[in-house]
Amino acid sequence: MELNQYLVLASFAAVLIGMSKGGLPLVGMLSVPVLSLVMSPVKAAVLLLPLFVISDAVGVWLYRKSYSWVNLKILVPAGIAGVLIGWLTAAMISELTIKFLIGLVGVSFCLQTWFKRGQSDIPQPASLPKGIFWGGVAGFTSFIAHAGGPPFQIFVLPQKLPKAEFAGTATILFAIINLSKIAPYQNLSPYTEEDFWKVLVLVPFALLGTFLGAYLTKRIADAWFFRLVQTGLFLLSLKLIWDALSA
Repeated sequence: MELNQYLVLASFAAVLIGMSKGGLPLVGMLSVPVLSLVMSPVKAAVLLLPLFVISDAVGVWLYRKSYSWVNLKILVPAGIAGVLIGWLTAAMISELTIKFLIGLVGVSFCLQTWFKRGQSDIPQPASLPKGIFWGGVAGFTSFIAHAGGPPFQIFVLPQKLPKAEFAGTATILFAIINLSKIAPYQNLSPYTEEDFWKVLVLVPFALLGTFLGAYLTKRIADAWFFRLVQTGLFLLSLKLIWDALSA
């Protein structure tokens, strides 16, 4: 692996991670595939986790006044439980299977939303049973394949939250989920001193991405923001399906 190639791809991945924590939640899921061009997906996921955590800290500060407590008190415990299940079953479950199922659910959700526009315009309340299920799935898929975004959005998008509240809830939830992944990831693939320095040089790019994501989120109109999120969910779900079928 050439150093220059690694630095270019890793820096780009770091910016994507930061942008996701700044309010564009689906962008960060592209970071692992980008870095997987020069290393194994598992190594990429472990290497990038500290950048997720650092960007999370900035994102939480940016959205400290904009979040849905009703959703967080349901999703946080469920998400941590999902991480635990992912850790315990990591050796038994294929990452490709998880990607395919999440992609299928994401595509189905988007199609249902778009073709039943009249019903989807009515805000839905946060459901405890659905929140426990989708929060658990978000934690599980975040641990297995860094694909926690689609399950979160499937649960939260129908509630029609204000843009900043939606972004803040996602940022705070995944900040907690990512913190809960540190010990399991270290157990599965211990960090080396070389890994530490590789991550350290990427921190400025992640921080830049976080503020860039927040800037863009504030300036995109609400209607376009959620169209962008839904379109991103649809395209990313298709990519997950493609990755699973083409492997």
